[in-house]
Amino acid sequence: MPVNILFIGDIVGKPGRQAVSRELHRLVDRYCIDLVVANGENASGGFGITVESAKELFSCGIHFITTGNHVWDKKDCFDYLNREDRIVRPANYPEGAPGVGSRLVYTPGGVGVAVINLEGRIFMNNLECPFRTADREIGKLGDSTKIILVDFHAEATSEKVSLGWYLDGRVSAVVGTHTHVQTADERVLTSGTAYITDAGMTGAFDSVIGVRKDEPIQKFLTQMPAKFEVAKKDIRLNGVVISIDEVSGRALAIERINVACE
Repeated sequence: MPVNILFIGDIVGKPGRQAVSRELHRLVDRYCIDLVVANGENASGGFGITVESAKELFSCGIHFITTGNHVWDKKDCFDYLNREDRIVRPANYPEGAPGVGSRLVYTPGGVGVAVINLEGRIFMNNLECPFRTADREIGKLGDSTKIILVDFHAEATSEKVSLGWYLDGRVSAVVGTHTHVQTADERVLTSGTAYITDAGMTGAFDSVIGVRKDEPIQKFLTQMPAKFEVAKKDIRLNGVVISIDEVSGRALAIERINVACE
């Protein structure tokens, strides 16, 4: 039997959380989903994630949360990362950073799925190499599971595509996050790894990547600092459904999801 994983693209603020609350159960039923993973690094006010917003997402039916560079924007999450085993931060942060970068989670049916979170370095923070960190995290898993999902939170498409090919055949899926723009390049690579450059955004699309349009436009025009506020109109849920062979860990299919929630 295949294992069906729904990965939800970056959840942005209250509109994104509302989209999950409205649509998740219908998607789980429609696609016979075994495990729901979501990137939640922007779930609270559009920047960062709080304990409260994480608990809200778990209560909606999300099983596991990945993050990215904005995970540190809300300080009350720091200790939570050490206590909550259903959330990870990028594995290539230096030793001593709160939380861990990979965990083994189990579907309600008892199938083990490893989730690895990585952050890119091009136009991003100066972190440890995500490629070599992926090698390390895969090695730590040993024979615990054949199903491995990687959330690669990165800006540059070249870096994302390169990691996809680098891990082809060694992980079940490499799903890109961070840009909030869903790409149309989903496919199963030659050695059995499902890949998409970016799963997209769950939030308001009458916006600039989730925030009110006027604020970033004004910043581009003037180069002056601006305080961004989460937009509220045209709410959609973006993500992918990945079907994986339980025995081999090879991906069977990947499908883009773009659901209008209003």
